[in-house]
Amino acid sequence: MNNSFLAGVDIGGSHITAALLDKATGAIIPQTWHRSSVPAGGTVEEIIGAWSSVIRASFEMHAVPARIGIAMPGPFDYNEGICYIQGQQKYESLYGLNIKELLAVSLGFQKENIRLTNDAACFLQGEAFAGAAKGCSSVIGLTLGTGLGSATCFHQHAEDAAWWNAPFKKSIAEDYLSSRWFVQRYHQLTGLSVPNVKQLLNTGDQTNIQIVFGEFGHNLGTFLLQKLQQQSVELIVIGGNIAQAFPLFERSLHETLRQDDIQIPVKQAILGEQAALIGAATAGVDRKLSLS
Repeated sequence: MNNSFLAGVDIGGSHITAALLDKATGAIIPQTWHRSSVPAGGTVEEIIGAWSSVIRASFEMHAVPARIGIAMPGPFDYNEGICYIQGQQKYESLYGLNIKELLAVSLGFQKENIRLTNDAACFLQGEAFAGAAKGCSSVIGLTLGTGLGSATCFHQHAEDAAWWNAPFKKSIAEDYLSSRWFVQRYHQLTGLSVPNVKQLLNTGDQTNIQIVFGEFGHNLGTFLLQKLQQQSVELIVIGGNIAQAFPLFERSLHETLRQDDIQIPVKQAILGEQAALIGAATAGVDRKLSLS
């Protein structure tokens, strides 16, 4: 194994990305970057196999790294490695299983050298280190996609906020702030079915797209108002696939916040998947890293 490199892995609801980082600088080595879709509704063997294939590919041209850091969506027992994802239309077959052990066997790696960290915390750690939140001492970060990820970062240390199941409206926050809400709401408005937000945008149905994204921005602003009553921050950063359409819901989001005279800026994340990879790979590494 090579102590000069760290492996960073970002596991989402439908994809996985992996790359090696230079341990001395924190810089991602471009030729080690690999990304692939994942059969999130598949069997244990299919999911672990897909993850392992991409992770293995990231260091096939280099010496095997000393440790692997993985950004993983919750709910999860990150220390023990137990998956508790259920009822989210992803990774149902992994419920109750020890993912560290399964990956260790599949990769031929020591379980102790695999570290799992909440994906939203990894995302925000990266953005605070070198992205949209650089220089800020207090930040809220949200990842908007197949699920709702949330994290807080105070004085350069990010932690999972676990707001996905916070009470909100008639249910929980994730039911209103994830891709499935878009799918359901568009069907309510039109009677038409789309599988995800990307396909919704591809319909070209500008009238209903504006309605849906406007309502989403209002929902997001209303939810943030609840959380901002509990803590004050300098900045809100949003990432995830839905954040790529930020201009479509930015106005309604800000209008909702300003109804309560909240002027905190909201920024779109700028590092993309690089943020979660850096955060995952360097989790638990004591000395500070700087991007070259």
